[in-house]
Amino acid sequence: MRDWLHHIPAVHELQGHEQFPILMEEMDVDFTKLTQQIKDALNLARASILNGSWHGAIPGSDEFIYEIFQLVKSSTAKQLDYTLKRVINATGTILHTNLGRARLSDKAVLHVLEIAQNYSNLEYKLLEGERGSRHSHVESLIKELTGAEAAMVVNNNAAAVYLVLRALASGKEVIVSRGQLVEIGGSFRISSIMEESGARLVEVGTTNKTHLYDYEQAMSQETAIVMKVHTSNFKMIGFTESINTHELIQFTQRFENVIFYEDLGSGALYDLQKVGIGEEPVVRDIIDAGADIVTFSGDKLLGGPQAGIIAGKKKLIDCLKKHQLARVVRVDKMTLAALEGTLIDYVRGEQGVKSIPAIRDLCQSVDVLESRSAHFIGKLLGLSSDYQARTVSGTSQVGGGTMPEVEIPTVIIALKHRLFTAEQLAKKLRADTQPAIVARIQKDEYLIDLRTVSIEEEDLLLKALLQL
Repeated sequence: MRDWLHHIPAVHELQGHEQFPILMEEMDVDFTKLTQQIKDALNLARASILNGSWHGAIPGSDEFIYEIFQLVKSSTAKQLDYTLKRVINATGTILHTNLGRARLSDKAVLHVLEIAQNYSNLEYKLLEGERGSRHSHVESLIKELTGAEAAMVVNNNAAAVYLVLRALASGKEVIVSRGQLVEIGGSFRISSIMEESGARLVEVGTTNKTHLYDYEQAMSQETAIVMKVHTSNFKMIGFTESINTHELIQFTQRFENVIFYEDLGSGALYDLQKVGIGEEPVVRDIIDAGADIVTFSGDKLLGGPQAGIIAGKKKLIDCLKKHQLARVVRVDKMTLAALEGTLIDYVRGEQGVKSIPAIRDLCQSVDVLESRSAHFIGKLLGLSSDYQARTVSGTSQVGGGTMPEVEIPTVIIALKHRLFTAEQLAKKLRADTQPAIVARIQKDEYLIDLRTVSIEEEDLLLKALLQL
């Protein structure tokens, strides 16, 4: 086989082959890139021949050249393929962290596209013809929706927490209940963020019980912040007690120059309690109660892009805007466009809010899901005899570390395939379809919850099932 090495064509021979310009145009790459891919393919073939693993055509033949170009085509396509891909979320988990959390509304997406494709007034005042602030594009909207005096946006809520503590309490004490020292996604802990910020953590109470006198005993001349962390990603039940926001605000107001700060985490601007979902506090209510500063996420219950939103008293927000870290954690134009588009949906009122996918999906009724599911099954079974399908009652989850105890009644499509197990079906729909489909499996049934599948996606889902 070593004699074959002498018959491997030179790179310049393949550059002159008729397939070279065809492949260059088809793969949309330049001369240099395709040449490098050919070199890599020839090196791979050479190494395979030397170690005895080559099972292709014999070098020197037309078939060998064909195989080299096929190898080049395959490797180039793989290298140029996006790894971040569209997925249809059929799990019923609305804010699925692994699948990108909240989807943007149509208006927000169009606004991002317009700003991304063009120049914009990101830091420019059009009327005055002078430099402006990127904070201004969403600050007035956040103020209107929350009732805060001022606001700013950073790249996520962990950054918001860090900036608040670093700018307002570095070297000073921050009092927080032990029951609120939560761990958020990726093993990041509130206590660790506080330590990194330079603030001195003062833990009060116990894991399950914290009383007002615990805060009173902890207050000192070094206290800068009384902090409340909304435990949105877990819920304690049983022998528990905590101090509510209103009581803590009244307590903090007894002390001069001590800030009450609440990290709300999920950041609800829409009151989901009025539609019977959870007990998540609304940001405006916390501001109205007298909180000095609050932070919350943009891509959870708010239904926008990943962002950390800080709202509160103007003198505090001004201090944060001037801090050196504000530039480190600032957001780009596309995030601001997505957030502005989402916030304007809220300003438009009930109709605008229901156009935000996260809110729309949360509020979708069981009756609507029952009708959609029955219609989908009818179409599937009418076009394929490979499936068994039925509807069953189930529950959807909010997801994203939000309202973990809340289970929303839903309707689930339970599928069985004639040839594939549920595991095989799930793998094929993840790996072999565009867009990929992600759903749940239970008792060898493939479970689809249309709560998180848009009406426009139903045809894509049906097509994927039929293609198998």
